[in-house]
Amino acid sequence: MDFPRSEFEEKIIQVNRVSKKTKGGNKIGFSVLVVVGDKKGRVGVGMGKAADVSSAIKKGVAVAKKHLIKAPVVNGTIPHEIYVKLGAAKIMLKPAPKGSGVIAGGAVRNVVAAAGIQNISSKVLGTKNQASNVYATLEALKRLAESQNRKI
Repeated sequence: MDFPRSEFEEKIIQVNRVSKKTKGGNKIGFSVLVVVGDKKGRVGVGMGKAADVSSAIKKGVAVAKKHLIKAPVVNGTIPHEIYVKLGAAKIMLKPAPKGSGVIAGGAVRNVVAAAGIQNISSKVLGTKNQASNVYATLEALKRLAESQNRKI
């Protein structure tokens, strides 16, 4: 059986096993952080929670596809430098010359790669929490898109 291929590439960032004490015993669930992107500038992030991992992934992908943003990609990089603080996460993104590749930590790397940015330099300054860093990176790309729209 041949399944239709999605135009989006899905990347799982984090899988958390969550346990809750209840009267009947422990209730175990999973939360999954997923990044989806088409490598043409569209990228989204979603958190899915369910009793099993595969359902949580499906939910995360559905949420990510609902909240897609258009990241500005100019000659394979971003238009200008940006610094974003979102909660405890501090992210700095800088455009890089052609051929330098994606110089970024795990959480940021997955988001910019899914967006289709080939050359970028970044630094995670705040927290080590991957979820916070992913959301901060998405916010940075969102702000870049807004600044591009203002210039036009």
